[in-house]
Amino acid sequence: MQTNPTYTSLVTLGDSFTEGMSDLLPDGSYRGWADLLAARMAARTPGFRYANLAVRGKLIGQIVDEQVDVAAAMRPDVVTLVGGLNDTLRPKCDMGRVRGLLEEAVERLAPSCGRLVLMRSPGRQGPVLERFRPRMEELFACVDELAARHGALVVDLYGAPSLSDPRLWDVDRLHLTGEGHRRVAEAVWQTLGYEPEDSEWRTPSPSTAPPAWVARRVADVRFARQHLVPWIGRRLTGRSSGDGRTGAHFSADLGKAFWVTPVDHTNPGPVTDWRQVGP
Repeated sequence: MQTNPTYTSLVTLGDSFTEGMSDLLPDGSYRGWADLLAARMAARTPGFRYANLAVRGKLIGQIVDEQVDVAAAMRPDVVTLVGGLNDTLRPKCDMGRVRGLLEEAVERLAPSCGRLVLMRSPGRQGPVLERFRPRMEELFACVDELAARHGALVVDLYGAPSLSDPRLWDVDRLHLTGEGHRRVAEAVWQTLGYEPEDSEWRTPSPSTAPPAWVARRVADVRFARQHLVPWIGRRLTGRSSGDGRTGAHFSADLGKAFWVTPVDHTNPGPVTDWRQVGP
């Protein structure tokens, strides 16, 4: 792997994990690891371009249908693809179909970019996810096999002790906090060959006393009311949190993606302040 490579463009595909939930900014928008990574890469390369096509709630079939060909047509230096985890959390999940769709995505993306990056997604500790862990690990085994076959990089977030810490997960227990996203950005940064800015991203945060029993039960009730019940309702009615949404850098009016680039690469600033290039 080249050290401190020069990449001029990045396209990110996937679901809420790559969209940036729950790294919430003061204006109500999400940032997330992909935006953090893009800003770092832009600071190294004048004229750097970025497009985030990820949309919350998307299943792997929707990612293949709606994002893969769009990304391939952009011919970026780097593509990141994270998908399939939403499928594994569905009660009726056909893992054979998930593996086939992921393989289709990789086969279409690998020839169209300079570097394809896949991930073993992080998984927090807790009894609920134990039910789905065998499916998750089957998905990650497929990721490893496809990466070996197509020369893709794999970022192993699942094996990072720091990212299983519940303190790095938002109150919905499905999405990382801002600190969690920062660590993911560092992980991808290092996997791409850049010199580490935080060599301890895998290291768990210092231990603290657990919340009192009453506080934990209050949090459980709040989680069930605000997040679990609505999630179950969407599953029962066939709705998704991503219905009607497009990726941050996809124009629904024009039906095509567009690039964004910083006005000043020496001080890229938030991606939401970058100027549009095209479409």
